[in-house]
Amino acid sequence: MEFHVMMNILCKKLWIYKKGTNKLCFDSGFWIIEAMRHFSSMFNGLARSFSMRRGKNSSNGDGREAAETMAKDAKKHDMILRSSGFVNVDGSNNLASVCFKRGRKGVNQDCAIVWEGFGSQADMLFCGIFDGHGPWGHFVAKKVRESMPSSLLCNWQETLAQTSLDPDLESDKKHQRFHIWKHSYLKTCAAVDHELEQYRKIDSFYSGTTALTIVRQGDIIYVANVGDSRAVLATNSDDGNLVPVQLTVDFKPNLPQESERIIQCKGRVFCMHDEPGVHRVWLPNEESPGLAMSRAFGDYCIKDYGLISVPEVTHRHITNKDQFVVLATDGVWDVVSNQEAIQIVSSTPDKAKAAKRLVEFAACAWKKKRKGIAMDDISAICLFFHSSHHEVNLVTTSK
Repeated sequence: MEFHVMMNILCKKLWIYKKGTNKLCFDSGFWIIEAMRHFSSMFNGLARSFSMRRGKNSSNGDGREAAETMAKDAKKHDMILRSSGFVNVDGSNNLASVCFKRGRKGVNQDCAIVWEGFGSQADMLFCGIFDGHGPWGHFVAKKVRESMPSSLLCNWQETLAQTSLDPDLESDKKHQRFHIWKHSYLKTCAAVDHELEQYRKIDSFYSGTTALTIVRQGDIIYVANVGDSRAVLATNSDDGNLVPVQLTVDFKPNLPQESERIIQCKGRVFCMHDEPGVHRVWLPNEESPGLAMSRAFGDYCIKDYGLISVPEVTHRHITNKDQFVVLATDGVWDVVSNQEAIQIVSSTPDKAKAAKRLVEFAACAWKKKRKGIAMDDISAICLFFHSSHHEVNLVTTSK
C-alpha cells in the first residue's frame, strides 16, 4: 500500500499505534487530535517523497533524491527565488524581498535563495543568504546554496520519522520540534561541508562561504548561522515603537569562545597593522589565510586549526508584534546599524522593494564611512510575516 493511501486511512479513522502492544487501537483523546492538526499538512507533503522510496530500508540517497525532485518542482512552479526580486505566493502570509549589489573587489560572491512552500509544505518557507570568500568563493557559495535546502529537507524528514510522538510530551511539543530541526541542521551542515570537500570541480581549500538560513514553519522560525552574516527581527515594543532584536551572533575570531577554540587548535587570531580592529584567523606558521570569520563552509586549509562549520541554531515564536526579519551579509552590517536597517525597511512603501532600498542605503554608507576602502558585496533578504501583497507569485530583476 502506498504511504499516502495508508496515511489517509489512518487519519480518517483516527487510529494510532499504541506503544508496548502489537495492536492498532482507537484513541479519540486530545493528543491524537492535536497531533493530527499539527502534522496532517506535513504528512500530505511528505507522502509524495516517501512514496518514491521503495523498500523498508531505503537509503539516505533516496531521500535526498526525493528532496531534490521537490526543489525542481518548486522551481518549475516559480516558488524558488535565487536572484534579486521578490516572491509571494497567493494565500501565504510571507513576502520575501531580495537584493544583491556587487562590491568593488571583483566578482559578486554573495548569493541567496527563498523557497516558498518548502518541502511541499504550505506553512513552510526556507530562505538563506551566503557570503563567499577566496578565489573560488562565488562557486562555493552557490554550491552550498544548492546543496543545503535539499539536504536539510531530507534530514528533517528522516529525523521526524525516527522521532517517537509520545503523548506524554504534548506539553513540550515546541521544544521537541526545535530539537528535531536543530539535529537536522547539525547533520546537514556536517554533510554539506564534507560533500564540498569531496567535490573536485571546486577548489575550496583556500575558499569558503558563510551561510545564514531561516525556516519558517507556521508561527515558529528556526535560525541557523554559520559565519558573520546577521539576522535582525523588527518587532513592536509595548509602547508601540518598532525595535530591532538581533537573532544571531556575528561569529568573528575575537569572540572569547571562538578565539579560545582556535588557539586550542593551534590556530592564531590577530589584526594586521593596516587593519586595526579587524581580527583574522591564521595558520600556525603562515600569514594565511586571514579569515575574518570563525565559522564557514570550505576553507579546508585551516579546518584543523579551529575553523568550524557547526551552526548556531535558535528558534523564536512569531507573534502579531513581529513584523519582519532582515537577513544580510556583513557588507550591510559593516556600515548600517540594526536600528537603521529596520527603519529603512519599515518605511519603504512597497515591501517588494525593501531589500533594494536597504542595499542602496548601505552602498551610500560605504562611500561616506569607508572612504578609501573597497566596498564589499552587499546583499539582503527582507522576510515579511504578515503580508497583504498577493498580486503576483514571483518577480525577478537584474542583479
